[in-house]
Amino acid sequence: MSWENDMIPPPTSEQDRRYSVSAPLSKDVVDALIASMQNNLKFETPYVFVVFGASGDLAKKKIYPTLWWLFRDNLLPANIKFVGYARSDLTVPKLRDSFEKYCKVRDGENEKFVKFLEHCSYVQGKYDTSDGFQKLKQYIDAFQTESNNQPVNRLYYLALPPAVFNVVSTELKQNCMDNGDSWTRVIIEKPFGHDLKSSCELSNHLAKLFKEDQIYRIDHYLGKEMVQNLMVMRFGNRILAPSWNRDHIASVMISFKEDFGTGGRAGYFDTAGIIRDVMQNHLMQILTLVAMEKPASLNAEDIRDEKVKVLKATKIVELKDVVVGQYISNAECSHPEASQGYKDDPAVPADSVTPTYALAVLHINNERWEGVPFFLRCGKALNEKKAEVRIQFKEVSGDIYPSGELKRSELVMRVQPNEAVYMKLMTKKPGMGFGVEETELDLTYNNRYKEVRLPDAYERLFLEVFMGSQINFVRTDELEYAWRILTPVLEELENKKVKPVEYKFGSRGPVEGDELMKKYGFVFTGTYKWVAPNKL
Repeated sequence: MSWENDMIPPPTSEQDRRYSVSAPLSKDVVDALIASMQNNLKFETPYVFVVFGASGDLAKKKIYPTLWWLFRDNLLPANIKFVGYARSDLTVPKLRDSFEKYCKVRDGENEKFVKFLEHCSYVQGKYDTSDGFQKLKQYIDAFQTESNNQPVNRLYYLALPPAVFNVVSTELKQNCMDNGDSWTRVIIEKPFGHDLKSSCELSNHLAKLFKEDQIYRIDHYLGKEMVQNLMVMRFGNRILAPSWNRDHIASVMISFKEDFGTGGRAGYFDTAGIIRDVMQNHLMQILTLVAMEKPASLNAEDIRDEKVKVLKATKIVELKDVVVGQYISNAECSHPEASQGYKDDPAVPADSVTPTYALAVLHINNERWEGVPFFLRCGKALNEKKAEVRIQFKEVSGDIYPSGELKRSELVMRVQPNEAVYMKLMTKKPGMGFGVEETELDLTYNNRYKEVRLPDAYERLFLEVFMGSQINFVRTDELEYAWRILTPVLEELENKKVKPVEYKFGSRGPVEGDELMKKYGFVFTGTYKWVAPNKL
């Protein structure tokens, strides 16, 4: 088993129950959240949270369940309305039927859930005419009247295809803005454009309608606990700071692996591909947090300024530094989807060259990182579901041990599943002599924080929108520079119709990806053995 592919034992059923998103947040977490919100959120003020695309998958699987969990834990203002907006002919009961099973209402919560539903409404309307937006305005005006004419704060979540972003945002500006005594915030779901040109066009359009502090481009990976822990690990530990540079680090790998295929998303996915779907946003954002300099403060703009500096210093990716792959069926794999390759899906053209796997080598041209390759790797239908950051350190100078015994140390931050931080390092083998072996220093969250249920990424990000914090949202210039890095190679792949390397469903992905990483100095070893903590 290689270090790169070591496996942390999955959570036990007891840990699954404790860490389930449907479980209430731990009391200390709730208390801390309420304390942090007191200065930023007026609980007596009326609020309206409008979900555009209320009939879609994102709304029923993520948005409404997240609103329910926050409502259940008393983390939302009491005077709030959740308004669904879509073209579909729906009622609140029909809307409830679509999202209730994803809310995972527990025993004893039914009465609270009924109260949550009393806060839910629905407005039917088209996206390209003013009629529906006028109905929405009338609803909000009536809500303000019911609230003793207190100005209503407005949150608009655009869970919509990019094709209607412009028209919906324009109608919002013309019909549904606050009057100046309250605020309006617009949450935009990825994709934020298809390439640099379309992204800039969308950003320029939004800039004509809203101020930057009204725009919340949501990347849910920025709300994950371990991603947020990156800054604390880096800037809160003196022991790491001196070694966080090219003198000590050989390479950085940021991985996103899924063990399932495109499922019901094949139609959309074929227009995007894995680079647009995952690498340009999730992985690029993690890269900035790993590579950025220490910000002047925890102010959102100070942090985002440093992230932009990293992106500015990152060279445009070249085709020679990219491997793309596409999964095929695998009769030997037990996964229920393994019998169908990517192009076996009826929604995918037979001649599709859309990658379902990609590895890109990025180079940051600054004093700290010159010469250190950053490997961004993502793929579907692989051998495991995992997202992690892996820092591989250089070999020890002046090795006095027998040749080959010392392996490279690694610091690994497991984003999902089963959040963990662990350090691979060398220790003396127990017993006589000076033989060495690989072992680990392990901080597995569900061992260390046994009684804590942390906020889900969407829970955390929704609360930040309510509070007006943009720390974990993507600023316009961040988006532009991220697209600048990847757009040329995306265009080259598509213009040349580069054929992806085939890999079997359930495999590690194309061997060519491993070979490219080896070319840039990543060392795979096959000697490390993980020992589960309960076996020690």
